[in-house]
Amino acid sequence: LVGLGISPGSARGRVRVARSLDEASRLQPGEVLVAKATDPAWTAYFPSAAGLVTELGGRLSHAAVVAREYGLPAVANVADATRLLRDGEEVQVDGDAGTVRVLAPPSP
Repeated sequence: LVGLGISPGSARGRVRVARSLDEASRLQPGEVLVAKATDPAWTAYFPSAAGLVTELGGRLSHAAVVAREYGLPAVANVADATRLLRDGEEVQVDGDAGTVRVLAPPSP
């Protein structure tokens, strides 16, 4: 999947799709958080995430600014990310190239 690299670096981890803050509370350390967008209420989840993928946002969005502060590789503007990516899939997030690559299907 291709988007806009908003925070540099590369991360590998299992996907956790969060369509709401309630769903974000299921995020486990080392997972890649996938959301439509983030706002300040989501910040508490950034320290435990391995990477971040959003459907919306730009280089000055909340997701971008906070991801850079935490050194969290992040890609924004990934169309339909919350629909295309599934909980448990292993992905590689490349914040430099602006790509998200699915490496393995969800674990059984």
